Amino acid sequence: MLKFQFHLMNLARRSFWCCLTASSVALAFAGSALAQDSWPTKPIRLVVPFTPGGVTDTSGRVIAEFLGKRLNQQVVVDNKPGASGNIGTSLVKAAAPDGYTLLLGFDGTMVINPHVFPKIPFDTLKDFAPVGKIGNATLILVAHPSLEAKNLGEVIALSKTRNGGLPFGTSGTGGTPHLAGELLKLRTGANLTHVPYKGGGQAMTDLLGGNIPLVYTAVAGAQGHVKSGKLRAIAVSSAKRTSALPDVPTFIESGITDFVVDSWVGVLAPTGTPAAILKRLNSELNAVLNDPQAQEKLLKLGIEPAPGSAEQFGGAMQQDFNRYEQVVKSAGIRAE
Repeated sequence: MLKFQFHLMNLARRSFWCCLTASSVALAFAGSALAQDSWPTKPIRLVVPFTPGGVTDTSGRVIAEFLGKRLNQQVVVDNKPGASGNIGTSLVKAAAPDGYTLLLGFDGTMVINPHVFPKIPFDTLKDFAPVGKIGNATLILVAHPSLEAKNLGEVIALSKTRNGGLPFGTSGTGGTPHLAGELLKLRTGANLTHVPYKGGGQAMTDLLGGNIPLVYTAVAGAQGHVKSGKLRAIAVSSAKRTSALPDVPTFIESGITDFVVDSWVGVLAPTGTPAAILKRLNSELNAVLNDPQAQEKLLKLGIEPAPGSAEQFGGAMQQDFNRYEQVVKSAGIRAE
């Protein structure tokens, strides 16, 4: 009789804990669904760690416009430039992980800077949760019309006659445009001197003013000036010509075999952001990237939309992080 009662008590305990576990799981799912359903209830800040006018800023404004419509909340672009993107990026790392502060991530900042700067205020792979890639941006080398060189071959030849080298500006030390310029030097022996700016917009302003002869940047920040004749396009470093500037040859066409260097932009959130919010953000971002109107705007900027999962974006970041570590070491790039 006592054994039977003990058996009944064990069954009761098991039943209680099973019910409690089931209730906990149900509450967790309910909480996750509630977080997704109630968010967002106020404007969202999208931090762009560069000055206005560069590819990160321009693409960020397109995404902010269309994402805001889908979320029924304003997405405000907040430019926080400095230290090649490190300042704005670190601000997002320190932000509350509640879905109301997002980062417009740039490959130069996220997967190159960690190898360029001796100390960096964030860990790319630990401090941020990938939301999704926006797309790949075509890079272009552009010149002031006063420069004697008309094409890539002439730029390289002219650089070798200049004491101190031919200056080329970029959005900052360690960015993809900087890396592309250094690779150009390694591959061709060109005598080029890097001049870092706080963003692509500032570099473009100096180029338009004739204060610097060359700028390596994204098509987004240069195409309007090329079309108007204010700047001369030398070459794009994509595998194929860009639809934004179809008359501009690639570096490969200009005689440098296998010279392909693209850049990417994407959206990230502070680590710890609720999974339901990250899932919603990825879904809405992909919807934006599949919107024909948004696609048209991005393509005109030289950005090829790349919808996909957060996991795919995170995996690509990991691969680029490892790949660029080797490139930076080979080129001997260090923060200036």
